[in-house]
Amino acid sequence: MADIISDGMTRVAWLANIANIGSVTLAELSVGILLHDTMTPTGLASFQPATAAVATGKFSSRFDTNKPGRVSYSDPKLQFYRQDGVDTIWNTLAYGTVGFVVVRRSLAAETAWAATQRIRVYPATCGERIELDPEPNTLERWESPLFVHSQPNLNALVAA
Repeated sequence: MADIISDGMTRVAWLANIANIGSVTLAELSVGILLHDTMTPTGLASFQPATAAVATGKFSSRFDTNKPGRVSYSDPKLQFYRQDGVDTIWNTLAYGTVGFVVVRRSLAAETAWAATQRIRVYPATCGERIELDPEPNTLERWESPLFVHSQPNLNALVAA
């Protein structure tokens, strides 16, 4: 078995509507906005779940015990390069916009969506866009902070 290099192996899209986040149709994906070609190399940030600990230790115990509690996402964001002309992604991901971030990993980004592919679906609301400070020797960049407002599906499939 060979290791998978992550460069170029993640496809990211924004969808305004999904009927079932466990089974996203090719028709729904076809009207989504592909994001990965204008994202910075570190543009998919903080999409890792954090599980809180629920203390279960007893007064009489000398050892603290825990069980897994609520899961949350802390500060997920997408980071992009600004585009000249009509910047569709900038215009779409405005404050308060509700939709879904769909992420497919371990397959070349340019590979089209196809039935049975594994995807992750994050229901999200956009925060205020952040224009990042200019730096030498870089392109203009901006971030869209996201708020995961309901439970994502980390084991969804693309449906025909």
